[in-house]
Amino acid sequence: MITSVTLLVLSLFALYIGAGWLVKGSTEIALKANISQLVIGLTIVAFGTSAPELVVSINASLSGQGDIAIGNVVGSNIFNIAAILGISATIHPLQAKRQLTKIDIPILLLATILLTVLFWNGELGRLEGALFLLGIILYTLFSLYFSRKHEKKIEEQNGELEKQPDPWYKDVLYILGGLAVLIFASHLLITNAVSIAKEVGVSEAVIGLTLVAAGTSLPEMATSVVAALKKNPDIAIGNIVGSNLFNILAIAGTSSVIQPIIAKI
Repeated sequence: MITSVTLLVLSLFALYIGAGWLVKGSTEIALKANISQLVIGLTIVAFGTSAPELVVSINASLSGQGDIAIGNVVGSNIFNIAAILGISATIHPLQAKRQLTKIDIPILLLATILLTVLFWNGELGRLEGALFLLGIILYTLFSLYFSRKHEKKIEEQNGELEKQPDPWYKDVLYILGGLAVLIFASHLLITNAVSIAKEVGVSEAVIGLTLVAAGTSLPEMATSVVAALKKNPDIAIGNIVGSNLFNILAIAGTSSVIQPIIAKI
């Protein structure tokens, strides 16, 4: 019990460190590449922090557990909006850019409606999955194109922020290192949280519905909270919107392409 509590505390500290590295590397790459921090948050940061959801859903799909695969996507999206967005906004007001309200959020709403319609009959086949995967590819390419097209405005938005003299590879190492620490720390936290819950008599059903469901969203939580603490709303909110899009288009798409998802209930 004492060991589990100690590891739980250490995992929370590691989440903070990993998120800090990810935000630092992503911010500096955005400045050097003249890509808006919002787009970096919507793509690199968001896709990276969704790695736990990707692993869980793919494993579930390979095991024929379609309910878990699709439930992980829906549950994570709800947690991202209800919990992570709320906590981040409480720490620091999140002012949405026009790109978010005019482009990215409408795309997210469209993807959500499309998933609802296609999965209404309780099945998501390989053709639908391929359509989702095409969607995430097109969205990523469009985001990068849109950012480069408005690079002059980006320079003005960066204002007094100067491009860092450090080489590119250091920023990439910060990002990769941050993602690795986030994934490892989130796994460590879930494992020890489940262990503690079992020792105090909490049922496995409750553990699955709470700790494990929220656990896969810990990288997003840590990253958005740290970004909010550093007063970087673009990374904070972009991470949430981008993660939700990635969950639907990439994770649900990949899972259903591997094996068609069929709801058992």
